[in-house]
Amino acid sequence: MSETTPVKQQTTGAYFGQAVASFGIAMAAVTLGIYFLDADAWVRAFLAIGVLYLVTSSFTLAKVVRDRQEAGQLVSRVDQARLEKILAEHDPFQKL
Repeated sequence: MSETTPVKQQTTGAYFGQAVASFGIAMAAVTLGIYFLDADAWVRAFLAIGVLYLVTSSFTLAKVVRDRQEAGQLVSRVDQARLEKILAEHDPFQKL
């Protein structure tokens, strides 16, 4: 049976840094916007809670999508290994 190494999909440090910086800038901008909003304190608090809920649910969704994708890759690799085993054991000249 042939050994296949899985392809690792890795991002560069610059891409990771850009993603972190983008997230930080977006959170800072929304936080400042809510803080300086000309509204009552309870309206600003409601918007802040809404933003926090949106951020946490976005992280959760990203994790679920990643976990589902990784599980699909694992099933695909198991199926590929089974197929390779069957093909390795198959003798085309054997009578049925």
